Amino acid sequence: MALLTPELLRRLEQFQLLAARRAKSSAKGERRSRARGQSVEFADHRSYVPGDDFRYLDWNLFGRLDRLFLKLYEEERELPVRIFLDASESMTFGEPRKFDFARQIAAAIGYVALCGFDRVSVIPFPSAESGVRSAESPSGAADANAPRPALRSPHSPGELAARGGLRSVRGKKSSMQFFQNLNALTAGGGADLNEALRRGALEARQTGLAIVLSDFLDPAGYERGLNALIGRGFQVSCVQILAPEELTPANYGDLRLVDSESGAVQEVTFGRYRLKAYQQTVQNFVQRLREYCTKRGINFFLAPSNMDLQDLLLKQLRKAEVWS
Repeated sequence: MALLTPELLRRLEQFQLLAARRAKSSAKGERRSRARGQSVEFADHRSYVPGDDFRYLDWNLFGRLDRLFLKLYEEERELPVRIFLDASESMTFGEPRKFDFARQIAAAIGYVALCGFDRVSVIPFPSAESGVRSAESPSGAADANAPRPALRSPHSPGELAARGGLRSVRGKKSSMQFFQNLNALTAGGGADLNEALRRGALEARQTGLAIVLSDFLDPAGYERGLNALIGRGFQVSCVQILAPEELTPANYGDLRLVDSESGAVQEVTFGRYRLKAYQQTVQNFVQRLREYCTKRGINFFLAPSNMDLQDLLLKQLRKAEVWS
């Protein structure tokens, strides 16, 4: 599946991700930093002290003031971009699937970053370490003296390689492999959104932009995870991806509902009155998430999985100054 059309890629090449806070990464890129270096961008002067490099003396200023001053320059630094991609079972729901739409958004944001020589990391969750035991005792009882069985990853070797390839990507030349690795990802299992965001925040060497692509339908909530990103210093954007059927269900009558991640079953009678109550519940949930994000300076976007991708990328994200 082609994640993005050639026409959309050409339009995305014109954009650059915006950071309210200047980049702090130690790697050189195309992003201005407050660190003083030796690039072509002039920053300031300071008085000369013995031992300074004579090549950076401002002789014009010396001619006017008869004092020695050193030219300082702003170094260009890359902007670390971390994309948290919900790959849980609930993301397989809908037509189009929420997970497919989320991968398209990840591909677009990643491509803009790669064209700007920023470093991109895509973090799918649940993680590759969320495996199952390769062996169980026949009785199912734990034996404290027995060696602990190894975790067996639920992902194929090919997907594990793709996940590894998405951990740190830089440069436009890496974009084709970046898209291939995104295409190789699958969704399944239960996810702990708070833990995924908390762990991602702690593992980051430098802060930058954090983009969270999820339906946010985690019973444990999202507050602790988003707070961890903010507390670490990330500039956060959240895209809540819901299926059209979740926003406006089309089924009525006696239904047997199965939670795709926990397997919990509930039988309900779904009439028109209950449909209105359901829609109000969904609207309230989305509004609470929107207000939570707004109060904390987080960009929030609601994206039904059947919405026009270009409307989200070229209008909404641009209007919110995620990029320009």
